Amino acid sequence: MGGAEALGQPDGHANGAVVEEKLDELRRQLGKADGDPLRIVGVGAGAWGSVFCALLQDAYGHLRDKAQVRIWRRPGRAVDRATAEHLFDVINAREDVLRRLIRRCAYLKYVEARLGDRTLYADEILRDGFCLNMIDTPLCPLKVVTNLQEAVWDADIVVNGVPSTDTREVFGEIGRYWKERITAPVIISLAKGIEASLDPLPRIITPTQMISNATGVPSENILYLGGPNIASEIYNKEYANARICGADKWRKPLAKFLRQPHFIVWDNSDLITHEVMGGLKNVYAIGAGMVAALTNESATSKSVYFALCTSEMIYITHLLEEEPEKLAGPLLADTYVTLLKGRNAWYGQKLAKGELTLEMGDSIKGKGTIQGVSAVEAFYELLSQDSLSVMHPEANRSVAPVEMCPILKALHRILITRDRPADSILQAIRDETMYDPRERIEMAQGHSLYRPSLLGQPKDVKT
Repeated sequence: MGGAEALGQPDGHANGAVVEEKLDELRRQLGKADGDPLRIVGVGAGAWGSVFCALLQDAYGHLRDKAQVRIWRRPGRAVDRATAEHLFDVINAREDVLRRLIRRCAYLKYVEARLGDRTLYADEILRDGFCLNMIDTPLCPLKVVTNLQEAVWDADIVVNGVPSTDTREVFGEIGRYWKERITAPVIISLAKGIEASLDPLPRIITPTQMISNATGVPSENILYLGGPNIASEIYNKEYANARICGADKWRKPLAKFLRQPHFIVWDNSDLITHEVMGGLKNVYAIGAGMVAALTNESATSKSVYFALCTSEMIYITHLLEEEPEKLAGPLLADTYVTLLKGRNAWYGQKLAKGELTLEMGDSIKGKGTIQGVSAVEAFYELLSQDSLSVMHPEANRSVAPVEMCPILKALHRILITRDRPADSILQAIRDETMYDPRERIEMAQGHSLYRPSLLGQPKDVKT
């Protein structure tokens, strides 16, 4: 199935001892016997999923008797010739990568692919350390498994790196393989996206909930990890932080295990809300990319959009969270990095410039799934429900919450119903009747908007 070399053992004996001690501590908590390696499996090989596994391989892969890191991706995805040519240039620009491939007798196939004499496949190049969605950032070689059952059947820790739109299907299949398991694995979900459910009450379904429903793994064993980060920059050791959210039993041990000098991991008990916020910022990132492209990167226009979209996001968090102030920092940080360099903002730019069309779908070559598109549909559908109605401050009547979110409405018409062009986003931010964003925030703070039923809480405390 393709072996993986361990690159870059931890610097110095003392640091190496600390790494081994962290691994031993987690092994004890998972009840691993001596001689039985801790099996960590990534499911899905997009940019962040691949980087996450590569970070663990770099940190712990040299301790082969104690830890095994592998990653599953679907087989058969061909690398087109233009990408193969670019990959060849990336290889030759990095002496360490070039030498590694020559040493592994793998360089010749990249020469042949560049000439068009050979077809490369995504799982094949991942074994050599190249993610198809992040071709410019070479990773360490990874052990790649293309058979899902083989990958996960005995896993101790599973990392969900598939998009939210694929999570239910993939983990439904995994659940069938785990029917005979005696002990439940620990699952860390990286997916940022949501689904809407309207029956019996409007509510949000998150990837961790999908995983629990599909596999029967108890919710205390399923965690969410998110944060303001760009996968390629994290692998290049830009300083970053993330937050792992979930039940007490596993979040602190995992935060310690995942923490590295350049990648600080905090922990929090509020899993579902952080997970939902990870999906919400993708919605508004698409609009930000559109505004940037349509105004020729006008700093003024982008700041107007930012003020308006963040006020909508704050308004929505008041519907979802009893104490939304706790989320302000993480949500704004994650939004900021996504606007700067995320794939959702990039997608919005390409749509507005006409370089992509909606007919191409939301899975884009070299980028992966644009999760903000499905999130626009889910949030719009939920916030359109009359059962969640709020009082309109000027009309003095009840309206669905979406009526207080004109940018979300505009994005829905552009991306989902497709009855407005991309440049209509500008009308949404130039509307003379729109509230000062401060007023929307004050409105949210001054009214009891909290609807716990949206996150599946049993009691609605609406007054």
